[in-house]
Amino acid sequence: MNTANIEPGKTAKRCPFCAELIRYEAVKCRFCGEFLRSHRRLDLAAPPDDGSETEDGGEDDHGILYAGSPSILALSRSLTVTALVLVLAGGLLFYPVANLLDWLPGLDLSERQMLDFERHARTVAILLAAAAMLFALWKIAVLKSINYEVTPDRIEYARGLFSRKIDNMDMFRIVDLKLDRSVPDRLLGTGTVRVITRDESDPAFDFVKVRHPKYLYDVLKKASLQADRRRGVVHVE
Repeated sequence: MNTANIEPGKTAKRCPFCAELIRYEAVKCRFCGEFLRSHRRLDLAAPPDDGSETEDGGEDDHGILYAGSPSILALSRSLTVTALVLVLAGGLLFYPVANLLDWLPGLDLSERQMLDFERHARTVAILLAAAAMLFALWKIAVLKSINYEVTPDRIEYARGLFSRKIDNMDMFRIVDLKLDRSVPDRLLGTGTVRVITRDESDPAFDFVKVRHPKYLYDVLKKASLQADRRRGVVHVE
């Protein structure tokens, strides 16, 4: 490769799709024809070009290509419900709800009964707010107990607060990838990556509401192609 006009220290990189060495400033791979992303973040997922090879001719297969967990935005519906309940509880707590009884025809309560009603309403508001907060904290804790890890050989999925459960699937079993990003996802930098596999226990697996989903999508695509090449796997539709 002619490196006379390449910036010192950044002579080459590996194509994230076919793993061939190409010029660092290339925007399209001359081997597989894929267009590359304009920024260099994807290079973080590629092993360093230090000439190290495994016995079968591939790169080192022990590095972690991606590690993360779902964004808290995956709980947007639950958190919205929690917020509405807190607003309702706040209304019961700070608004003189006994005044509402004046709108009920034929209801004649003494002042003591009105005060008792307000006191009970405040108690209900406090309990309601506490239950909503505990529900939200529990959902967040369960969500954040989920961890994804991607290596060149497999995807590992761990979850559970008290009893930890870990599953994994081989990278060469991946047959298709899908990236789902709604308008809010695009604004907030999240998305869901769906992995379609030939694994009988997990035919479809979702990386739910992860940050930098396009980066993860590219990492999985590259790793699955390399795994297929190492094992000589050909997926037939």
